[in-house]
Amino acid sequence: MTSFFITSTGTGIGKTYVTCGLIAALQKRGIPVDAVKPVISGFEVADAPASDTGLILKALGRELDEVNIGGVSPWRFAAGISPDMAAAREGRSVSLEAVTAFCRESHHRGRICLIEGAGGVMSPIGQDFSNLDLIIALNAHALLVSGTYLGTISHTLTACEALKARRCNPWSVVLSQSEDSPVTMAETAQAIRRFTREPTYLMPRFAEVPEDLVEAIVNTHGSR
Repeated sequence: MTSFFITSTGTGIGKTYVTCGLIAALQKRGIPVDAVKPVISGFEVADAPASDTGLILKALGRELDEVNIGGVSPWRFAAGISPDMAAAREGRSVSLEAVTAFCRESHHRGRICLIEGAGGVMSPIGQDFSNLDLIIALNAHALLVSGTYLGTISHTLTACEALKARRCNPWSVVLSQSEDSPVTMAETAQAIRRFTREPTYLMPRFAEVPEDLVEAIVNTHGSR
């Protein structure tokens, strides 16, 4: 299975926007793609269409119903906090083994699989595992989404180092333009590239996913 785990330097950075953009771009090329966000917190049924899960289903062209919602995000929690805390409030738990098995089973043979994490790369998903643990368990390509806000250079490089410390080099970095950016995207990218060799792609606010990023995903899938 060729899987790409969309993680980030924190929450609200643009993971879902990138995930949905990649779905659209791959489908436009006629390339089969699956996408899941196995764990989500802050989920309310009444607001399902605007949720990350709802947006992913819309990008996939699937109906927003209970079965499809569960097929993308089987672990859903009401509190808008880290999933481990949200699950504890509901007397529930999430295990690394169960989430790993779901991600593998939801992937159809020959398709590119996009897996969106919850929160940042080191955010706890269960009581004893983080997004990084899940990335490693899945042997997935880590696509790190970061912003262009003040402080993003440190956050991005710290996330890269956390991945590398576990022998999980970032597959790529996507700079998703923040609403408030003190410098240009190019300047931010240049600063990051001085300290890490991973490919860095620029994604202006409300723009489509860069074609060279889509091409890199297709080529990686084709060479598996």
